[in-house]
Amino acid sequence: MSAPWMIAGCPFNVSGSPVPCVTGQWVVAATRVMSNGQPLVLMDSQAVCAPNGTPLLPVAAQTRVIGS
Repeated sequence: MSAPWMIAGCPFNVSGSPVPCVTGQWVVAATRVMSNGQPLVLMDSQAVCAPNGTPLLPVAAQTRVIGS
């Protein structure tokens, strides 16, 4: 969750002018599930795209995990 992530193929338009998302920053992630000390991104996690501030929505994710 920590780093901004690059976004490709975002066709977002405002009033007919292209304003594509370039990066996305996760702002809400897991509160109790961590990996290497970092919170994991879940399907209900929230992110914001830059430069236009639109929400970033996850569309696919790993469905199972095994921990030790």
